[in-house]
Amino acid sequence: MQAKLCGKVFMMKGHGSFMTDLSNQYKQFGISESVYAYGEEILSSLRERFRQIDEVAEYNQLKVIRAMQECNVSEACLLGTTGYGYNDLGRDTLEKVYAAFFHTEDALVRPQITCGTHALALALMSNLRPGDELLSPVGKPYDTLEEVIGIRPSKGSLREYGISYRQVDLLADGSFDYEGIRAAINDKTKLVTIQRSKGYQTRPTLSVARIGELIHFIKEIRPDIICMVDNCYGEFVEKIEPTDVGADMAVGSLIKNPGGGLAPIGGYIAGRKECVENAAYRLTSPGLGKEVGASLGILSSFYEGLFLAPTVTANALKGAVFAANIYEKLGFFVVPNGSESRHDIIQAVTFGSPEGVIAFCQGIQAAASVDSFVTPEPWDMPGYDSQVIMAAGAFVSGSSIELSADGPIAPPYAVYFQGGLTFPHAKLGILKTLQNLVDKQIISADFFKI
Repeated sequence: MQAKLCGKVFMMKGHGSFMTDLSNQYKQFGISESVYAYGEEILSSLRERFRQIDEVAEYNQLKVIRAMQECNVSEACLLGTTGYGYNDLGRDTLEKVYAAFFHTEDALVRPQITCGTHALALALMSNLRPGDELLSPVGKPYDTLEEVIGIRPSKGSLREYGISYRQVDLLADGSFDYEGIRAAINDKTKLVTIQRSKGYQTRPTLSVARIGELIHFIKEIRPDIICMVDNCYGEFVEKIEPTDVGADMAVGSLIKNPGGGLAPIGGYIAGRKECVENAAYRLTSPGLGKEVGASLGILSSFYEGLFLAPTVTANALKGAVFAANIYEKLGFFVVPNGSESRHDIIQAVTFGSPEGVIAFCQGIQAAASVDSFVTPEPWDMPGYDSQVIMAAGAFVSGSSIELSADGPIAPPYAVYFQGGLTFPHAKLGILKTLQNLVDKQIISADFFKI
């Protein structure tokens, strides 16, 4: 059989040949037969898990469509504005869509919010005043928030503005220290920050149900305390969001789950009207708030990214489940484990050595569509107190809904994998990490003799 491509004639071999066999495609990426076979064996056991993930994606897809229809999204909403951005129909409608999806009074969704850390800092700084106290009842916050809070000294931190911080660690089994939380709440406590995902820790991610239980406990003590949830990496993973169980604010980044891989920048704050208004006045200026802020022609990416987000998140979840099972069966400590329920897209794998973390990240980079030829190395990244290695060959720089992995070069030497706009890309990335670990003799090839 012949095929004509770009003016040249090629001979096509039969089924199972170099041209058509799937395993041979993986060979072109340096994946050995034994590693590929091991991956296929793991994959065959995950059909029911993947079906459940697809069911949640379908549910959330319908929620997004319904929110868009209720808010009368039109072609005019995709155009955007320049300058001051007064009367920006698309921007204002998008914020109504987010509020409808999250079942909140209001939302702030802006390209002027540069990242997840910025969104969180904005929510905190706009709703706290000098003399107030911030409480984290779930232990240490993500590294980049340490400087926002002032745990590590930094210009413009909450601490510099006279806002104190208190922390209650989780118990050894990962449960909430309710008595410790009760003791920590005092007259100065104004806002509680609840980090849904694990950050650079190997604790379990918090389910929406658990977050709801914690918020209920706090509100019984002091109903006026603002409960903010760092929702990064968790959107669309479950059928409900933290704002459905009492959160006053849910905060996240558009270059993670809700941007669907298309949003080039941005963040959101969805919640009570007063909290969102405070954030808007802090983002722009007192007296201006949500009335200004041009959308600069990127609204179509925001809308389409949100539309795609449920299925894109599902692909990333499948990649995380695949990674958990791949490495757990090789004896590595993984969080979550291969069978437990998922509440975010992040998969932690503990290697116990810097070499394992570095080899994993270099495998992810080698599987990228963009910058696959680059070799990531640990470096002193701003906002972190130890060297960090990051791998991401992304269409949107730093987008962690795309195939990516990172981790601090510090004990227990765990790597954090996330993303994959499509499951085939996530699958390739995980197999490439495994092959890289085998090639560097960190994992013995004998494991894969099936």
